[in-house]
Amino acid sequence: MQKVYSRIESIAGNVISVKATGVKYGDLAQVSTSYGTSLAEVIRLNGEEVHLQVFTGGRGISTDDEVRFLGHPMQISCNNDLMGRIFNGSGEPRDKGPALTEDKIEIGGPSVNPAKRIIPRNMIRTGIPMIDVFNSLVESQKLPIFSVSGEPYNELLARIAMQAEVDMIILGGMGLKYDDYLFFKDTLEEGGALNRTIFFVHTAADPIVECLLVPDISLAVAEQFALEGKKVLVLLTDMTNFADAMKEISITMEQVPSNRGYPGDLYSQLASRYEKAVDFEGAGSITILGVTTMPGDDVTHPVPDNTGYITEGQYYLKNGRIEPFGSLSRLKQQVNGKTRDDHRAVMDGMIKLYAAYLESVEKKSMGFQMSDWDNKLLTYGGLFESQMMDLTVNIPLEEALDKGWEILAEAFTPEETGLKTELLNKFWPKSKENI
Repeated sequence: MQKVYSRIESIAGNVISVKATGVKYGDLAQVSTSYGTSLAEVIRLNGEEVHLQVFTGGRGISTDDEVRFLGHPMQISCNNDLMGRIFNGSGEPRDKGPALTEDKIEIGGPSVNPAKRIIPRNMIRTGIPMIDVFNSLVESQKLPIFSVSGEPYNELLARIAMQAEVDMIILGGMGLKYDDYLFFKDTLEEGGALNRTIFFVHTAADPIVECLLVPDISLAVAEQFALEGKKVLVLLTDMTNFADAMKEISITMEQVPSNRGYPGDLYSQLASRYEKAVDFEGAGSITILGVTTMPGDDVTHPVPDNTGYITEGQYYLKNGRIEPFGSLSRLKQQVNGKTRDDHRAVMDGMIKLYAAYLESVEKKSMGFQMSDWDNKLLTYGGLFESQMMDLTVNIPLEEALDKGWEILAEAFTPEETGLKTELLNKFWPKSKENI
């Protein structure tokens, strides 16, 4: 039974409070004003005092307006009709298509019982060498993309959305500029990937509470499809905007701030979303990639700092490239021994030589005399950066491994690579020096 209250105790920005009983955290309510109705969500309970975040903001609300509690949390329609559609943070169509009202599911549920989880064991190919070769993405993994403003992290997500070998993509945008929203929309349409994508978008001009709903809606839908046997990749951008929305609401609620003004439960709020990544026994899986921008390139900022404790590594995007030393996939050893015999050797050998190349670059910049070995390393580093690290490179894993051997052969003799003789005999390019 819906409960109706006709007195609002206080209005603070977009947050209102009423005295009510029998209400649960996260429940929805309708606020009826002279301008119409708006949804609101319960964000705090203090005895009989109930605080609600109004989706459309507090402007136009008066203390004698009516609040009707709906008795359930946010729900989203979840069926195959979602495919290829674009919705806002409330689950309402943004693409001028029909509203969906059937097969409703609740959002924001608990994480999956660990007893029902399978140890990650399958690789997700992306066509990006710096991911596939050096830090393989594993099914049911949770990874952030650490970046700074101005880096092409949305372009990277769009490429992954088009190329990842999964059954479906769920893209959740938080605080997007309108240009970024159009970029995703146009790129997915032109690349033919929109028909396997569900896009939930919150722009910077939309109500702030919808920013908080985007990850929960995206992950609730992902979970439902994963239970039906789908391999789902959830792409979220930007989790720092999500955390900033939390901070803004907590300030409105006059909560005691923690580190740099963020709420004290920041870690728990982030973890409850990332821990939705799972490989279901006998069903599908959920894999999560979430962009986390770092203000001032500060990895000790509360959002990336907390994220690092939750996730299983990170991709570090800097200077338009995925950096090999800042990036880490802690689960890559679960899969890169099952791809091709030379995968691990090429990965380790090329990174070791690239580290030596950076030392030679530093020596050259300081005016030291370059040896023949230094010159070989400089040749190698230039080829590695242009043919492997550049984000425009788009080749399958096997071609990327072959390309790695070609780069090594272009700069070094077989003995100088430090790789095993049996691998050199098998994979060293035939056009180069024989062993």
